[in-house]
Amino acid sequence: MGQATRTTKLLLDLGERTQGAANTRKRAYLEETAKILDTARAFYVAFFLAHPEKLMERVTSVSDRDQQERERLISPNELLTWAEFQTVATKEHPHPRPDWNFSEHFPDMPFTYRRSVIKDAIGKVRSYLSNLANWRASGKKQGRPGPPGASNHPTLYEGAFALELDEADLRQTFARLKVYTGATWEWHHYPVKQSRYFEARRTDPAWEQQSPKLILRGNSAALHFSQVKAVQAKKVKESKQDPHLVTVAVDLNVKNLAVITVRQDGNITKTLFVRDHGLDQHRYQHMKRIRKKQWLSGKAVKGEHSNRQLW
Repeated sequence: MGQATRTTKLLLDLGERTQGAANTRKRAYLEETAKILDTARAFYVAFFLAHPEKLMERVTSVSDRDQQERERLISPNELLTWAEFQTVATKEHPHPRPDWNFSEHFPDMPFTYRRSVIKDAIGKVRSYLSNLANWRASGKKQGRPGPPGASNHPTLYEGAFALELDEADLRQTFARLKVYTGATWEWHHYPVKQSRYFEARRTDPAWEQQSPKLILRGNSAALHFSQVKAVQAKKVKESKQDPHLVTVAVDLNVKNLAVITVRQDGNITKTLFVRDHGLDQHRYQHMKRIRKKQWLSGKAVKGEHSNRQLW
């Protein structure tokens, strides 16, 4: 049993305002949202780095299958509950730890965003601590893992995102996002560049949809919808025992870049010749030019800038 993952992109319309795109003020809200979430994520990364023993804590639980007690690593959901108890002020717990008071630093942040950055921080710090332990066990003096960074694409859980679809007119489709304006958290509508291709993939019943991510680029913004599906796959040993096993061979040679053959039941069912269409000769001429440059320039002098990048 395995799992396949795919991503479908939904572009936000950041074109001309006169053509129905989002205005510049709304674009700035997306950047402000990503910025404050990075800051909140840095808060929890520092918090978990200050409590590494908690992330490696072993807890006892009862298995639902056989009702047997087993020891396991504390789960991310249990860590999230513990972190919120320590850092967030609530009616039941109005006084969190004064040195880690998240509510004081980030008032009115929606709990969906808060929990998303907590889970991001748990994954980052756990990965760092695991890599650090492996490095120490290896006895190496170089290659020490660096501390985790806080930057990441915002995850939009339910309660921070909604799609408002118009099946009759795809141009009237909007993404409703809860964004940070620099002072408050507000709901805003963003026009999207939807297509029937996106809608067909999003509503495919064979794939389970996960929470989308907001991806901001220099001149674009998009929502990336991740979807997963369970797939059946045989083990390697079982596959080798199949008398009708299909094998693919790739033979690199001189005349052609490669010859690919597909074989089944002792017979070649398909042959494909991969040719370079002159690219190999083009590459050879470039390599000759590089070799000449290297010969003319000689070795780089210590303390002086090398022109190796020009080669």
